[in-house]
Amino acid sequence: MTLPIALDAMGGDFAPREIIAGAKRATDELGLAVTLVGVPSLMGDPQGLPVVSCSEVIAMDDDPAASVRKKKDSSLVRSAELVRDAKASAMVSAGNTGATMASALLRMGRLPGVLRPCIATPIPNPGKNPTVFVDAGANSECSAEMLVQFALMGAAFASARFHVASPRVGLLSIGEESTKGTPLVKETHHLLAEHPDVNFFGNVEGRDLLASPVDVVVTDGFTGNVALKTLEGALKFLFASVLGVIDTNDDTKAAGDTLFPYLLPLANELTPENHGGAMLLGLNGICIISHGSSNSTAIMNALRVGAEMDEAGVVDKLRLAIRPDQG
Repeated sequence: MTLPIALDAMGGDFAPREIIAGAKRATDELGLAVTLVGVPSLMGDPQGLPVVSCSEVIAMDDDPAASVRKKKDSSLVRSAELVRDAKASAMVSAGNTGATMASALLRMGRLPGVLRPCIATPIPNPGKNPTVFVDAGANSECSAEMLVQFALMGAAFASARFHVASPRVGLLSIGEESTKGTPLVKETHHLLAEHPDVNFFGNVEGRDLLASPVDVVVTDGFTGNVALKTLEGALKFLFASVLGVIDTNDDTKAAGDTLFPYLLPLANELTPENHGGAMLLGLNGICIISHGSSNSTAIMNALRVGAEMDEAGVVDKLRLAIRPDQG
């Protein structure tokens, strides 16, 4: 029997209303089994979905490590424990990202050989598979060996989620040449180029994140988080500017009426809520991290990704990527 997905009903800017609405849509529209984890007195109507009760909530501004240690009966910790205890196939949260990672790491544990888990975020690539971006913010300081593991896990994730046979891996740098970049980037470039299990493309630059020539882009978590949020901000600014121009006068509005049927599919591809959130790679379990501002659509799609990754056996594929001798 397929296990349900544990959903943190208390996490996110619009919790619990949008979280529960997304869960209900996932059950009705996608046929998924979802268990809500939350404080019953704060949740309101669970829409007929099963609930695992808890008594505490980790707030968005709580210290991640301290809150996980102190709030052992929080929705985040209980969600991770459901996965650990094989009562849920995956956990999903739009709450405090650091606390989500800490809960998942402390309760599920790391896969053998994994130095540090990393966040894999899909970046839209219109007309093609999204580009897997690792690390998107889990580790601000990294070693070259860690980045190599991110590459291996990112490639395994790209294969599991987007069915890429031999994912091409690029290393984010300030130039395409192998001599460009920080000492960390140069050392990582050398290790990736020599690694027999990495289909290494070479260096890629910030301009290559959209319409990327590779399937996986690897960087440290500090650079990755800054790059990702810069990209998100630029896209929001671009969309707002285009809409502003279209709304200038009757002529531009008429042009907009003609263009909108062509622009809307592109906008849908570039909208983060349609891509289902990020996955924390390297754990002995599935943890999907959704954006803090997630609406019901984003939550529904995050639950969909959790179910798909369970069905694809992504944890076993990540385990094999790090320890191929254990296959």
